[in-house]
Amino acid sequence: MHYGDDYFMREALLLAEEARRSGEVPVGAVVVANNEIIGRGYNKVITSSDPTAHAEIVALRNTSSRINNYRLPGTILYVTLEPCCMCSGAIFHSRVSTLVYGTSDPKTGCAGGCLDLFSNKHLNHHTEVRGGILNKDCCDILLDFFCKCRKEN
Repeated sequence: MHYGDDYFMREALLLAEEARRSGEVPVGAVVVANNEIIGRGYNKVITSSDPTAHAEIVALRNTSSRINNYRLPGTILYVTLEPCCMCSGAIFHSRVSTLVYGTSDPKTGCAGGCLDLFSNKHLNHHTEVRGGILNKDCCDILLDFFCKCRKEN
């Protein structure tokens, strides 16, 4: 069976929900190769006291350790929120072929929201980008999280 973008983004959303339950900003990510999830991650910045533990990097680390290779050509990274510059750099360095994100981030997104590193032709690796997959669902989980945070504070 061939799964599409919606299916894999829903899997990333399940991980975002796991992040939310852990008290983290609800962002989830999955790495896919040959129509199969080979890595998973969600935000663990707070719980691991690690500023680099964004969902994308956790998923890339998970994948790399499972396949014993830091290069991930031919893979697709699905993430619920447009990646920041740190995560974009990790995506380039790991040679992910395609990035698919859910909702844009106009403040820190680097796939077109705030900057567009992925369109920079000077970089030695180029990743295809598709955005807006299940945008409403990906946006809603973040809005709900931050709305609850504001009410609690």
